[in-house]
Amino acid sequence: MSNADVKASPKEAAMEEDAHETSGVLEFLKAVAIALALALFIRTFMFQPFKIPSESMVPTLLVGDHLLVNKMVYLLNDPERGDIVVFRPPHEPDKDFVKRIIGLPGETILLRNNVVHVDGKAIDEPWAIYESHHGYPGMGDFGPVRVPEGKLFMMGDNRHNSQDSRVWGFLDKSAIHGKAFIIHWSWTGHGVGVRFNRVGKLL
Repeated sequence: MSNADVKASPKEAAMEEDAHETSGVLEFLKAVAIALALALFIRTFMFQPFKIPSESMVPTLLVGDHLLVNKMVYLLNDPERGDIVVFRPPHEPDKDFVKRIIGLPGETILLRNNVVHVDGKAIDEPWAIYESHHGYPGMGDFGPVRVPEGKLFMMGDNRHNSQDSRVWGFLDKSAIHGKAFIIHWSWTGHGVGVRFNRVGKLL
């Protein structure tokens, strides 16, 4: 009788089936572990999501906007004026803030009559609004102040409703998580509330 004519016993067939099922489970767990490791790597070293909780960056960012932050961009490039970044501020190192870079190391910053001057020259800021005061100190004229080496001067776009470098001082570059580059989701917080016109907006 040839080998092809030999049939496995019920016990052997059950053992083969169990082995096959075990192999399938192990393959599934391996795939899940790889996916989790990849997601953790991406979140830790490349991209990370953040949600906007306040109105300090209105009209550029609204409460309920969800951002993706590029965590690698400043490994190869220096921060630039106008970049929107997520960071840990010196006065609350356990919280994440989002503001715009206004002053670079060595520059002198002056705010007069709702116009920012850098090294004595007024800069164009199409993103900035100056509306009602929120009660933070220093929301009117400010400076001049010189930005130390290794530091940045940060401001919110909603200038009279932003707790920024005018309140808590300069930001150390090392405190930056990364540069915000896209709104991947936006929700008003009630009802359907999805702002579809903001989803996918580049910053």
